Amino acid sequence: MTAILKVGDQTITAEEVIPLLAKYQLLPQLLREIIIDQAIATLDCTDEEKNAASEQFYTKNQLTSQEERQAWRDRQDLTLEQVEELAVRGLKLEKFKQATWGHKIESYFLKRKGRLDRVIYSLIRTKEAAIAQELYFRIQEGEQSFNELARDYSQGPEAQTGGLVGPVELSTPHPTLAQMLTVSQPGQLLPPTRLGDWFIVIRLEKFLPVQLDDPMRQRLLDEMFTTWLKEQLRQQISLGTPVQS
Repeated sequence: MTAILKVGDQTITAEEVIPLLAKYQLLPQLLREIIIDQAIATLDCTDEEKNAASEQFYTKNQLTSQEERQAWRDRQDLTLEQVEELAVRGLKLEKFKQATWGHKIESYFLKRKGRLDRVIYSLIRTKEAAIAQELYFRIQEGEQSFNELARDYSQGPEAQTGGLVGPVELSTPHPTLAQMLTVSQPGQLLPPTRLGDWFIVIRLEKFLPVQLDDPMRQRLLDEMFTTWLKEQLRQQISLGTPVQS
């Protein structure tokens, strides 16, 4: 057996590496990186792109001077060429994402938009139906403000903010609550509704439609890539990756 690593008094052989990766739950991460390498293998970058990627890599790691960069490489036990390879790998991955899913972003955005729109709303929750009904009527009749009643009666963390929640994406609240907010108009007070163990009173304060700007494009691109990568991992694991010889 060939020894490839020594840690303290322990010598790790080549035959022991895969079982150890499986034991420490690192095998999926190894498979993930191999799948990525295979996906970007045919992509190329110009010298200008490579230099720019290296500079971005150092900037991201807050390494500005040559001394800082050399010290970091020494700590990481990396050569200058290996750092460039890491930086260019990230660039190639972004090229792969763009080439594979860039033309699908608009349609994917329309599909996801209903969950990405954001809302600001006011919430009171209590486990007593009668209390929820009474608070609803007080707000409706203008006897007391939503803010005041939420601070006094709401039994969730929203009590600390006078019932105000958000802005949050519509994927964040309970699906029933999200649906209620979706069909509401700003300023509309909804009657008490049972939600699990709670009775809730809500009012939509503001609706903030999502925009397909550059950050959102990158987020959706990353989402589609992540979905693809999970499926690739699932298929690889279902084939029964060997963990020992």
